[in-house]
Amino acid sequence: MDTNIMKRNECLAKTVIKGLESRNMSGYYAASKEEALKQALELIPEKSTIAMGGCVSAKEIGLVEALEKGNYNYLDRSKMSPRESLMAAYDADIFLSSANAVTNDGILINIDGNSNRVSCIAQGPRKVVFIVGINKVCSDLDSAMKRARNVAAPVNAQRFDLNIPCRETGKCFDCKSMDTICCQFLITRFSRHTDRIHVILVNDTLGY
Repeated sequence: MDTNIMKRNECLAKTVIKGLESRNMSGYYAASKEEALKQALELIPEKSTIAMGGCVSAKEIGLVEALEKGNYNYLDRSKMSPRESLMAAYDADIFLSSANAVTNDGILINIDGNSNRVSCIAQGPRKVVFIVGINKVCSDLDSAMKRARNVAAPVNAQRFDLNIPCRETGKCFDCKSMDTICCQFLITRFSRHTDRIHVILVNDTLGY
């Protein structure tokens, strides 16, 4: 990556981290996927019970593989029923997630279809660790919401082969289809619980 772009991304991450800290959330900057993995493992004690939604970013930095191979109780939701995995996640020590978007001043935006991910972010697991590529940083809440609906949602609709308009057009139609993945919108603007929400900003393009 061009050194000027790297410097810009680092400065942008510092701005976001300052915003997160003003909202009682912790922020970290990782210059690479390898640094992001190291930082994430520092936040996850061995023998912890870890749950995860459909976090592509955690897989891309090698975190899921490290948890599966390490001394951790990683809950693989693909081996559980939807209800069973949700109940287990609520009682987990750590919940892994990404964000559909994050604003310059530290507001996290997430949308969900089944609501398992957003509900665990809001309440339940003792700690939430976000892995967020610098590509998801937006200038304000309005642009963050637009990114979530017009970038993240259509890509995920294609990934899950859902029969909804954005899958075909690449943009949100505010649909009311039974397959819609825009059922719940979670705006995390402050955390009352100190040391619960941790956001690792990665100098890379991650997830959707």
